[in-house]
Amino acid sequence: MHIDLHTHSTASDGTDTPAELMRNAAAAGLDVVALTDHDSVRGHAEAIAALPEGLTLVTGAELSCRMGGVGLHMLAYLFDPDEPELARERELVRDDRVPRAQTMVRKLQALGVPVEWEQVARIAGEGSVGRPHIATALVELGVVETVSDAFTPEWLANGGRAYAEKHELDPFEAIRLVKAAGGVTVFAHPLAVKRGEVVPEASIARFAAAGLDGIEVDHMDHDEPTRARLRGLAKELGLLATGSSDYHGSRKTVRLGEYTTDPEIYGEITRRATGAFPVPGAGGPRPA
Repeated sequence: MHIDLHTHSTASDGTDTPAELMRNAAAAGLDVVALTDHDSVRGHAEAIAALPEGLTLVTGAELSCRMGGVGLHMLAYLFDPDEPELARERELVRDDRVPRAQTMVRKLQALGVPVEWEQVARIAGEGSVGRPHIATALVELGVVETVSDAFTPEWLANGGRAYAEKHELDPFEAIRLVKAAGGVTVFAHPLAVKRGEVVPEASIARFAAAGLDGIEVDHMDHDEPTRARLRGLAKELGLLATGSSDYHGSRKTVRLGEYTTDPEIYGEITRRATGAFPVPGAGGPRPA
C-alpha cells in the first residue's frame, strides 16, 4: 500500500481542487490519501464525491498552533468535524487569516515591495488565505524565484521582516480537542528548521505525555540525519512515525506520494480514531 497522510487543496493553500487532488492521488499510484487543509474541513465533501474506485480518503486538518513564540502544526486525523469546541477553534483561526495576511501585505509594501491585497486575494481564490499565497505573489512580482525562497527571515519566515502573528491554538489544547472529537494527532514536520525556530525535543516528550499520537518523520524538510533522529525519538516516546508529502500542487516541488506512511502505522491510526472513518472510493474509475 502507498499511503500519503498530508496534502492540501484549494480549500486552504494548495493549487489542486479537492476533486483534482483525489484524481491526481490515484494517478500517482496512492492507495490512501489524507486531505489536511489548514484549519479547514471545507474540501472534504468535494473530495469524497470525486474519490476514484480503489483510493481511500482519510479526512483531516492541519491545525495552526503556537507555544512560547514558536509556531507549529498539528495534523488531526479522523475527528468528528461537527464537534462544537474544535469547530469553534478552527473558525477562530480561519477568521484571523485575512487580517493577518493584510498586515503582512502592508509590511511588504513598507519594505518597498509593490504587492497589493487584490493580487493576494486573487491567488487565494476561495481558499483560506495564508503565507503561501503571499509568497506566490512575491514570485509573480519577481521578488523571489520560488515560493520556498519567500520563507526566509528576509521575508515571510516566522519572525521575518514581513511576518505577522495570527490566532493559534496552544498545542496541548489542540491535542485535547482532537482527542475529545475522536481524532488522532501527529506533530507535523517537527524539526523543519529551514522554516524557522522549532520547539525543543523536551516539548515533544511533553506532547506525548499529553496524548500526542505520532510525529511526522519522513518529510521534505527533514534531511536524513534528522529523520533518523526523529525515528529514534518516536521509538523512545512510544509515538507513531509517519511519512507524508505535504503536497501543495504546483506551489511546491514535492510530488504526491514522495514520502509515505507504513501500512502498519496507518492501521494503528485508524484503530485509534473514533470520530470518523476512512472513506473508500467508489465515485469513478481509477486513472490508468
